[in-house]
Amino acid sequence: MTAASPPEVLRAPLVVEFPFTRSLGPVQSAFLSGLRDSVVLGVKTADGRVVVPPVEYDPVTSEETRELVEVAATGTVTTWAWNDRPRPHQPLDTPFAWVLVKLDGADTALLHALDAPGPEAVRTGMRVRVRWAAERTGAITDIACFEPYDGPSPEAGPAPHDGVFEDPVTGIVAEARLDYVYSPGRAQTAYINALSEQRTVGERCPSCHKVYVPPRGACPTCGVATTDHVEVGPAGTVTTFCIVNIKAAHTANLDVEVPYVYAHIALDGAGLALHGRIGGIPYDQVRMGLRVEPVWTEGGRHPDHYRPTGEPDADYDAYKELI
Repeated sequence: MTAASPPEVLRAPLVVEFPFTRSLGPVQSAFLSGLRDSVVLGVKTADGRVVVPPVEYDPVTSEETRELVEVAATGTVTTWAWNDRPRPHQPLDTPFAWVLVKLDGADTALLHALDAPGPEAVRTGMRVRVRWAAERTGAITDIACFEPYDGPSPEAGPAPHDGVFEDPVTGIVAEARLDYVYSPGRAQTAYINALSEQRTVGERCPSCHKVYVPPRGACPTCGVATTDHVEVGPAGTVTTFCIVNIKAAHTANLDVEVPYVYAHIALDGAGLALHGRIGGIPYDQVRMGLRVEPVWTEGGRHPDHYRPTGEPDADYDAYKELI
């Protein structure tokens, strides 16, 4: 007799992406305005070091920094790592090296990409120079990348700069993006698969006997694995709730009119409450103790909302430990 193989654990690619908008102080404004005009600026700290990229506060004394200086667009690689699989929106779409470059006249290193034919062409101590982007807008990407350089080193050191530019850059929008593959694990895979069958399944702790919905694979109280599957509900009790008056971004494309109610619901047999939207009743009639049941849409993989069952309200003592 052959034992049944466990169900395959779910995996799915996910993307977290959002624009991050920030205003710039005088130091960062001058730095990015300078890049737009093919000028690299650093800032001199109290101990005389030149920091590139410039910082607004001295990392040693925490005092504001204001003494800007112009450094060269050439420099020396201090360390590097080869990137043979560039990701979307990285500086180059062909394999390249991430490098820390100490520009001539600077005392700290700048992180950027180095365009090189292969890792054998990169070494610590090699000389490089900035390759400027064809179109510059006042961002770190105005440096398209670094490239190998065998020319002479500049004779002059960092030169004082007033940080004044025509039409200075006063703010930036940085597109943040994280691509990853998410796996909910064994316990939540079983939970999600059950939801597709319009069932809600939790797991019971063998020690304290609490039923976790959604299951977590282990009891956070006792620290032991939970493998005993328990079907709960479908009905439950509203333990607490809030009235939502502003349509959030994640509901913008849903047919949900505000105000609506979002509640914690203790399904019958569960040891803690899960959350869901309450429908089928005016928002101002939702109350603690209200008995509700799930409403599924055709093809839906989770309840669309919960509606009143018509049963009498649950006694407070029956759910007070789940609030």
